[in-house]
Amino acid sequence: MSLISFVKLEKENRIGKAIEDSLDLIQYKLPSDAKNIVIKPNMCYYWDWTTGQTTDPRFVAALVDVLRKKIGSHVDISIIESDASAMKCKHAFRMLGYERMAQEYNVKLVNLSEDKSDPTEVKVEGQSLHLMVPSTIQKANLKINVPKIKYMAASDVKITCALKNIYGCNPYPKKFRYHSKLAETIVAINKAMKFDLCIADGIVVSGIQPRKLGLVMASRDPVAFDVAAARIAGENHRKIRYIRLAHEEGLGSTTLIPKGEPLNYFEARYPRKSIEMRFRGIAYRLAVRTGLSTRLGLE
Repeated sequence: MSLISFVKLEKENRIGKAIEDSLDLIQYKLPSDAKNIVIKPNMCYYWDWTTGQTTDPRFVAALVDVLRKKIGSHVDISIIESDASAMKCKHAFRMLGYERMAQEYNVKLVNLSEDKSDPTEVKVEGQSLHLMVPSTIQKANLKINVPKIKYMAASDVKITCALKNIYGCNPYPKKFRYHSKLAETIVAINKAMKFDLCIADGIVVSGIQPRKLGLVMASRDPVAFDVAAARIAGENHRKIRYIRLAHEEGLGSTTLIPKGEPLNYFEARYPRKSIEMRFRGIAYRLAVRTGLSTRLGLE
């Protein structure tokens, strides 16, 4: 069983306090000897934070302030992301406000696709997957995952949160090559690059449409974290393969101990999919599996 905190953010100028409260609730103390820290926000595309699709740079800035307050001004902090098939870091950093924030807060922006990387082999369900681990992640002695809670359109993944966010640490830009074994790859990357802490930016969430949720959620367990995220989004975590697989591979527990605000407060406010949208998603996935989507021009 793993501790997970749920903190309601009353005012957006109190993000730092909400982050501190979330860490206190899970009894987590930031390591005083941390020198190299990496923060992995969600920058899946060029949509800004108001859409609920990407991590708010104000949230990361508040986290940086907390780190320097609790550990010291000497810490070396890097915000990391990698290129993807339809996104380049050099554009995302600028368009999403991270370039300006990095200058103001004196932190580094690291494109993992341009970082030195070393090969590693990871086994998932007895099968070997070959990955590259960026040097910046290897050198870090505190790794913080700052994901969003979102639906994954027309996908068996269903939701994305802590575990899926680390998929973006894969430095290989053409990530679609891993889609045929997406669940296995998500788990393999999390095994190869274990993060110490998850803190969700739930100020604005996307759901079926963007909505202010005002949630700050924290845990050291990415599996329990995603179980909670699935519940908030109205999805059954037992039907999400990468969460089941991550649990089976020893990445965390599917049983959580909630602390702070009642979980059902955020469940009731999350902009969930309608029944009609769920059936459309099921129909689309069936079409993809049978090849019908290609013949109908749906892809």
